[in-house]
Amino acid sequence: MSYAVVKLLLTIIDIYWWILLATVVISWLIAFDVINMRSNAAYSIWKWLNAVTEPLLGPIRAVLPSVGGLDISPLILLLLMQFLRNLIVSSAGAYTLE
Repeated sequence: MSYAVVKLLLTIIDIYWWILLATVVISWLIAFDVINMRSNAAYSIWKWLNAVTEPLLGPIRAVLPSVGGLDISPLILLLLMQFLRNLIVSSAGAYTLE
């Protein structure tokens, strides 16, 4: 794999990592009624974040049961993303990436 492809894949994984983290934090803020979902801007952001993250979180939620009412699917996805990132870095071999 070329250096440019490896860096592109790692950048995509990093961006998605932050999007997933933002989704988790905003879901907490919505749950504690810190963010008002009647606001068009807040609703649009939330709708976009769900559209981006739900295709990967949905299948994980279908397999894993909720643990005491907590949704651990983002944690599982973050761990899988870290595994994928490490796999890409180790398969790159001779390239210095960081």
